[in-house]
Amino acid sequence: MSPVRVTDMRWSWVRKNLLLLLTFSGVLFGVALGLALRAVGPDSTTILLISYPGELFIRMLKLMILPLIIASLISGSASLNAKINGYIVVRTILYFMATSLLNALIGVLLVVAIHPGSPLARQALTESLTSSSNTTSNVNILDGFLDLGRNIFPENIFRASFQQVHTVYEEQLVTQHNNITGVDAKITEMVRSVKYRAGTNTLGIIVFCLVFGTLLGSLGKKGAVVVDFFSVIDTVILKIVTGVMWLSPLGVASVIMSKILSVENLGTVMSNLGLFIVTVVVGVFIYQWIIQNLLYFIFTRKNPLQFYFHLLEPWVTSFATASTAATLPITFRCMNDKCGVDPRISRFVLPIGATVNMDGTALFVSVGTIFIAQMNELPLGIGEYATIIVTATAASVASASVPSAALVLILIVLTSVNLPAEDVSLLFAIDWLVDRFRTTNNMLGDCYTAAIVEHWSQNELKAMDAEASAEAHYADVEKAADLAPLQDSSLNNGKAGGAEEVLHVEVESPPKEASTTTKI
Repeated sequence: MSPVRVTDMRWSWVRKNLLLLLTFSGVLFGVALGLALRAVGPDSTTILLISYPGELFIRMLKLMILPLIIASLISGSASLNAKINGYIVVRTILYFMATSLLNALIGVLLVVAIHPGSPLARQALTESLTSSSNTTSNVNILDGFLDLGRNIFPENIFRASFQQVHTVYEEQLVTQHNNITGVDAKITEMVRSVKYRAGTNTLGIIVFCLVFGTLLGSLGKKGAVVVDFFSVIDTVILKIVTGVMWLSPLGVASVIMSKILSVENLGTVMSNLGLFIVTVVVGVFIYQWIIQNLLYFIFTRKNPLQFYFHLLEPWVTSFATASTAATLPITFRCMNDKCGVDPRISRFVLPIGATVNMDGTALFVSVGTIFIAQMNELPLGIGEYATIIVTATAASVASASVPSAALVLILIVLTSVNLPAEDVSLLFAIDWLVDRFRTTNNMLGDCYTAAIVEHWSQNELKAMDAEASAEAHYADVEKAADLAPLQDSSLNNGKAGGAEEVLHVEVESPPKEASTTTKI
């Protein structure tokens, strides 16, 4: 191969992956400049201006989430029948549950092996850090699943676009009567109440769109116009996302710089919680690079490294935004354009996974729970470890797709095994960093699940394609049959008209000739 051709191939690769290279450069630039600016000690206004481009970038991505989910789910579910939709949803949920359980198990094994918790680290963190968290321990897994059911079935689809249901505990004065003394006394009780908080109820919208799209597809030709409408919206949103992605190098660098500059006591935090961070990050990459790719190869018999490379753009974006939902528009584009996953499957799996699948969260919750037990020198048995694994998996399913949601889930798991819940505040100092790594696990878990579910659904998809081809062929034959009588009629009418004209000429001509002869 000539040197010129090799050079052309290299430049072709650079042009094809230019956005990916720029985005990675933005990450490195943000980390380097953020650490360098810490020595200068910028004020709050300077940090605000540095974070402003990143804030706008994330806002643009979040703007695309709702229309993209609605359009993709409705058009995707309408293109399949109800039976296949049910198969895909069941396979997706079961695989999500299995991988979350696997991540929780990995977290437990790593934290026991590495043992990052130390009483000395707890003492140093308690003396140097002041937590501003208002987190309360009055949360349990029952409330999480009840809120999950309430969000699955929203009472108002428009309200679900900007508010979620959640359970809170409030202090209320209750009058209690003493039967012995006959005196009424007022005591304070924690009363459970269901309220709304800001944030899109993605799960409720997903369920509504799945049902709406499935029934829309069953209408056939009557619903074709509406299906085409949502398909066009889906295409337009993805084109907008393609344009927004060229702002990602600047946006990613801005977000990372602002986070590094806004953290107080960075040296103390990294020195005392460094081993905890290493434990979580090692668990994340063991799952991403080894277990996840191995599962992909076993189920699909395809090259997992190529698939992983095509997802580096959403990987970087999820690391910067720390939100699977905010990365969803970019994930859609890469899955459809680069990975070649059937859009009918990716439209299903990715929105559901952004809400339900929390692989990295399950790993982090299990590591964080045992880390707190180690800092307090509290021994755990096999039963406690099993409880942590199961509870972390269940809590991750019920968690919201928002940054730092895992810290609330740790409270649930701590309560289930009777560990001190107040120490979770020590993890707030490093959650901004660990949250980014575990979010990449969540995002990649959604993508790999979509590819595996597509492989499992090949027979159903081929049957759907064959049925669609047969219907199209039947429609063409029926249309041709309907047009045939009209064509024959038109052809016969033309022939009859021509014969009449000829007959008319032959009839008219002889009298004229006879008349002329008589005159002569």
